[in-house]
Order: sequence, then structure tokens, then C-alpha cells
Amino acid sequence: MTLGDVARMAGVSPITVSRVLNHPELVTSDTLETVRRAIAETGYVPNLLAGGLASSRTRLVAAIVPTLGNAMFIDTIQPLNDTLAEAGYQLFLGLSGFPAAEEEDLLTGILCRRPDAIVLTGVDHSGESRRRLDAARVPVGEMWDLTASPVDSVVGFSHERVGREVARFLGAKGYETFAVICAEDDRAQVRRRGFESQLAAMGHEVPVAVTVPTPTTVRLGREGLARLLAGGARPDAVFCSSDVLAQGVLAEAQSLGIRVPDDLAVMGFADLDFAAYTYPALSTVHIDRAAIGRQTAEILLERLSGRRTEPAVVDVGFTIVERAST
Repeated sequence: MTLGDVARMAGVSPITVSRVLNHPELVTSDTLETVRRAIAETGYVPNLLAGGLASSRTRLVAAIVPTLGNAMFIDTIQPLNDTLAEAGYQLFLGLSGFPAAEEEDLLTGILCRRPDAIVLTGVDHSGESRRRLDAARVPVGEMWDLTASPVDSVVGFSHERVGREVARFLGAKGYETFAVICAEDDRAQVRRRGFESQLAAMGHEVPVAVTVPTPTTVRLGREGLARLLAGGARPDAVFCSSDVLAQGVLAEAQSLGIRVPDDLAVMGFADLDFAAYTYPALSTVHIDRAAIGRQTAEILLERLSGRRTEPAVVDVGFTIVERAST
């Protein structure tokens, strides 16, 4: 079905159908209803790409995220999508995995579709990816991390500082022997290094670390604690790179008769919805995941409309949430 078919069925000109699709406020209510009925009856789908090429706009924004199997990213993508949709943009989603080995290939496929803007998770990209992004000459929003030299704009927080602040928090609580159960992805490892560095500065030994695959699961958390204990480690506090891992640690500790926090304090990351309702309630690091998505979209829309010409670096920060597990 074509736009001309819709026009003939509705008894109007093709330009009237175009106005209904693109500027309905310029059409009378009767004509609007007639054309929309014809669209519904014919099953017509507008060729937005053709219209976009004529105006150099496709109304597409492409986002690359590691996975949708992690609630942290879902809680960011939803407000990103909603904010863009309100402005008439569609979100095109690509999954890169952990680590982001497929980012280059995804970028190639995405850039062929001429998106108006691109959203990337993290700030570490290959040289080839940077060159492609520079050549695309579209707004780029990086999120979930911080850097002083973004591709274009970035909204996130310092993972290294998260690790340091967690070390200070646990040290101030009087814990002395530490362990880490950490996912293998880059951002989790940055948090681990920040944690270890701050503990060393405070005079503590380097914590025993167990690395697990991504995406993290409750099972991996249970197995992580089991591996720590089997290796002879007897920490009095463990920092997990996700709340999901921490939930697994709580379950494994309970099954072994390890009292939390009397025998073992447990710290998570992200403050997912269930964290306040585990037993005991999980201490964690709160990240405003929705704000990251919303502010990333708002900056891109400002760049697309010309209201913002300079790149932006936005630190949404984080908050340590103390609950019963520490």
C-alpha cells in the first residue's frame, strides 16, 4: 500500500494524507478521521526513511547496551525511550554483550540506517569505533560512566569512586578483612580496583577476589561465596559488584549457617527494587538509573534541536544505602 492508495480511498489529495501523518494540527477533524480510517483499512505504513532522507532526519536514535538481562540497564533504557518518544523519535536497540566485543559490528549496522543520534553504554571504545562515530557527525550520548573526554556528551558516575567510598564505609564500620565477588565486565572491575586501592590506603590487606561471568545471577553469587570459603578465605565483609550477586551471597551464607552481618557483612551495588526486601535487607549503592536515561535523552534532543551546541558531562552521583546486611 502507498500513500496514493490511502489518498484515493479517503477521497483526498496525497499532500493531505502527508499532512495527517506529519502535521495533524493543520487538518480539520473530519478530514483527520477520514484519512486515519483509510490508513487503518489499508494497513498502510508510512515510509519514514524516505521522508527522513528528504529532510536529513530519520527520527531514529540507536542505543547499544550490554544486555537486557540486567535490571540496571532496563531501568535506564525505559526512560530513555519514553523521553525520546515524547519528542517523536524511535529507539533502535542493539545488544553488545560483555565485554562489548560486538560494538564495532553493531555500529556499522546501525550507522548504515542513518540514525539521528547514538547512545553508548560506557566510555571505553575501540579506535575504529571512535573514528566511525566522528565520521557519522551525529550527537553521541555515552552513559553509565564518566570521562573528561567524551565522544560527545556523557551522563553517568565514577565507578572508581564508588569502590573507594564503599571501602571507606565498610572500614568506618570496623570491618578489617575483606573480599570481593565481582563480574568480569570493565565497569565492575573499575569498582573493584577502586575498592582495593582505598583499602590499601587505609592500611588493609588486598581483599581476596572472585571473578564471575556476566550477566550476574543469584547462582553465581552463591557459587562465588562458596569459592571464597573453599579457598580458605574468611572475610568479615564482602563487596559484590551487583545486588543480584549479593542476594546469592546472602542465600549461600544462610544455607551454611553464616550469620549476616555478625559473621559476614554483605554489600551490593545498584539498589535494585528487591534490595530493601532481602533478609536481612541489603546494604548497597544507590544509582539513579532512570535519571541517567532521561538526562541522556534530554541532552540528545537539545543537540538535535540546536538548543545545545557544546558537549555535556553530567555526574548523577551515587549514594551509599546502609541496611541490615552491614
